[in-house]
Amino acid sequence: MSNNRIALVDVNNFYVSCERVFDPRLEGRPVVVLSNNDGCVVARSAEAKELGIKTGAPWFQVQGQAKAWGLVARSSNYELYGDMSSRVMEVVGRFGTWQEVYSIDESFVGLVGDPAQLQAAGRDIRAAVMRHVGVPVCVGVASTKTLAKFANRIAKQNPALGGVCALEAMPPGHVEGIQERVPASGLWGVGGKTADRLKMMGIETIAELKAADPAVIRKKFSVVLQRTVMELNGTECIPHVEERVDKQQIMFSRSFSEPVTTVAGMEEVMAVYAQRGAARLNEEGMRASAMTVTAGTSRFAAGEGSFPAATIRFAAPTQDPIVLVRAAVAAIRQSAVTGASYLRAGVLFSGLEPASGAGMLDVFGAGDAQPEVGGVMGEVRNKFGSTAIGIGIGGLAQAPQWSMKRELASPRYTTDWKDLPVVRA
Repeated sequence: MSNNRIALVDVNNFYVSCERVFDPRLEGRPVVVLSNNDGCVVARSAEAKELGIKTGAPWFQVQGQAKAWGLVARSSNYELYGDMSSRVMEVVGRFGTWQEVYSIDESFVGLVGDPAQLQAAGRDIRAAVMRHVGVPVCVGVASTKTLAKFANRIAKQNPALGGVCALEAMPPGHVEGIQERVPASGLWGVGGKTADRLKMMGIETIAELKAADPAVIRKKFSVVLQRTVMELNGTECIPHVEERVDKQQIMFSRSFSEPVTTVAGMEEVMAVYAQRGAARLNEEGMRASAMTVTAGTSRFAAGEGSFPAATIRFAAPTQDPIVLVRAAVAAIRQSAVTGASYLRAGVLFSGLEPASGAGMLDVFGAGDAQPEVGGVMGEVRNKFGSTAIGIGIGGLAQAPQWSMKRELASPRYTTDWKDLPVVRA
């Protein structure tokens, strides 16, 4: 029997944990992180969960009780969370024979060893991430991804395990006992509707799903659920994705803190969004053959101001922010309606290809793209901050009035020089 195993490393309450790294005063206090424009709760600390605060709860409904509860709210700090995620994944990857980053706060890694060695490796991963990054993680180790997810759940819900659960290191019959008590909906990939259909077949717990006939499950549900049954029985069915799959699209989309009601205002929006989208293209080392520009009013509006998506195809694939800004502004200028209350907009890049390639020869000289512009702007932003350079309004240090509201945002401690933490001895 092979001693190759899979570990699922998951950061506990990731957004909140990132906030606590640089503000220890938040430890032990109820903390929530809010969505775009500080609209609703998207992440909660354990203490906030104990207060009964639900994910998706509108902030204005919770805000009135915040002082009495000692509740602290933070606006989403995407720059910080993304950088902290990269640091966590780099540390975790040191321990594996392979690594698959599954989400911003989760990673699968391959481990080798007997049960005691696997348990020890999990403890080492947990200690290393805490030492080098400062966030707590839980580690679940098993023979398949589904079981590793299940082991991670056990580690999270049983403090006595110290955040690490290698299924094969647990006492005989203990895992089976847990599977007999936990509903099937507690499994990775088994949603509420699927669980309801399983109940109609007399399958309510993980143990009962594990004992089901895989062929029957596939016939009545899908090959995906069949794989879940097989993985519960130790047969590895979900492949590893060790390298990032080539992206087919890159999008930059945001809602506004307040409506934009003029064509000139929407031109400003598109100038900024196209530049930020171009920055993402540059970071990914890609160029786009087409760009789709979108904008819209509230879904409750009559619809007279809704902007139908406009797609611009370029003579040659580009990542040049000047070309992209001109195209986006021209598109919105033709279709935006003065007086409409626009609340959101976005740019979507498609037809992507590596920027390092030779690209298509522009024999007709149709474009005046300057491929080096995006790279130079990216270097300046990395050194002096995201508002240090730009085209038009995108270069202004003061954010536009319609910018996404983040009134409770913490500093970008790791990605902006002016927000670098200061330690005084």
